[in-house]
Amino acid sequence: MKTRISNAFIEETRSNGIKFTMDDLARRLGISKRTLYEHFSSKVEILDSIIDVTLAEFDEQTRRILDNPELTLLEKIRKAIIVLPKYNEFYDLRILEQLKRSYPAQWERVNRSLHQWDELKGLLEEGMRTGVIKHYNIDVLMKVIIDASNATLDRQFFLEHSISVQEAFESIVDVLLTGMVETE
Repeated sequence: MKTRISNAFIEETRSNGIKFTMDDLARRLGISKRTLYEHFSSKVEILDSIIDVTLAEFDEQTRRILDNPELTLLEKIRKAIIVLPKYNEFYDLRILEQLKRSYPAQWERVNRSLHQWDELKGLLEEGMRTGVIKHYNIDVLMKVIIDASNATLDRQFFLEHSISVQEAFESIVDVLLTGMVETE
């Protein structure tokens, strides 16, 4: 039931923005508000739960990539950039802007995670040491990768151009790792 509530919360947010009531959520679910409160004490608790699940899944997927001995370093870098956790559809620029205004503590957690990719930084540093990745200023490289990846938060753009978030990530990674110039 908690997963069902979380999914309905995301649907309600995507349809009507973050400023909805627990009554609205109960109505969407077809359950009483009392039943809703049996599972979550507040809207903030549901929001925290969604963020917790997303961040934990992101960390778990990243850990599996890092620990996979069958992947080359370059494959690990590629896969680490395109990790898409559960509820990724919640992370949309419009929703994040509303989150920043209405739920600053939750926004801060999300914003920190969107800009802090220590595991990827470690992979890139290893890539530079081993010659797999060209030597660049690591902080500039991380900013370019993070900002390019966070461009996928503009879900409206990708919707208008019929591009899935997965396709967008893969294209971004291809540009970052292989460039735009055709080699002869």
